Amino acid sequence: MIAFIGGGARSGKSGYAERLARQWWGERGGELWYLATARAADGEMAERIARHRRQRGEGWRTLEAPLALDAALDEVAPGDTVLLDCLTLWASQWRYGGGGSDAEGRALLAKVLGEAKRRRIALVVVSNDINEGLPAEDGETRAFVAFLQGLHRDLAAEAELVVQVVAGLPWVWKGEGA
Repeated sequence: MIAFIGGGARSGKSGYAERLARQWWGERGGELWYLATARAADGEMAERIARHRRQRGEGWRTLEAPLALDAALDEVAPGDTVLLDCLTLWASQWRYGGGGSDAEGRALLAKVLGEAKRRRIALVVVSNDINEGLPAEDGETRAFVAFLQGLHRDLAAEAELVVQVVAGLPWVWKGEGA
């Protein structure tokens, strides 16, 4: 099962995704994984990472994958549950931190989704809605938004559950909500 949880910054999407992952894990057994894409590049990010770890609590195994999502998924056993947080940060690191082309990034995500389905890994993916306002004036920002929205479309097409969180409230666009 694959779920795509989107929403704006600080909308409550990570908390919702954590509850969903715990629910699926409780139903399925196996290990419960947190696949972190963040790098603690500065004090603020280090504090956010520490706060998220405290909020998640016990029972999570952590994998860090700022770029190599496929290699991280290789560590996960069939039947386990994985929360990937967050696709937006991964996309920016992919695009600007040496990952490769946009097409290669989309192909890597497709590989990860296919592998999760093949190995019966329950995968909950969190990402930010950043395309809600007027189009950006500069071409580079428009290109990044286009890359991220392509990833979102690919993910939504493969996911059984698509949820947008607004002000802490989930809106189910596809599938049956948890």
